[in-house]
Amino acid sequence: MQIFDVNKMKVYPYAEREKNVFYKTSSFKVRIIELPPKGEMPICTMDSSVMFYILKGEAAIEVNQEKMILSEGQCLITEPAIVSMKTENGVKILGIQITQYRGVS
Repeated sequence: MQIFDVNKMKVYPYAEREKNVFYKTSSFKVRIIELPPKGEMPICTMDSSVMFYILKGEAAIEVNQEKMILSEGQCLITEPAIVSMKTENGVKILGIQITQYRGVS
């Protein structure tokens, strides 16, 4: 068991996004994503299921050309998809990529 304080984590810019992964196993990885005001994450083809939880701020997210706005406290879960996001005022997100599904017992 590990406890992480995501509010105190240093967040790197998108170009260094792999440094934002703070937990990784063979079946999933967890990262912090932070976009500055007017920031964006370019179009990404996600080969895994993804969960985005908005910790702070708001983002316009596009999944397979379907657009939506996510605000603080909201969560988006999608199966493999084409994803992009933009923010007007900045956003901090907890992102989880799930590479395997083992089922529920």
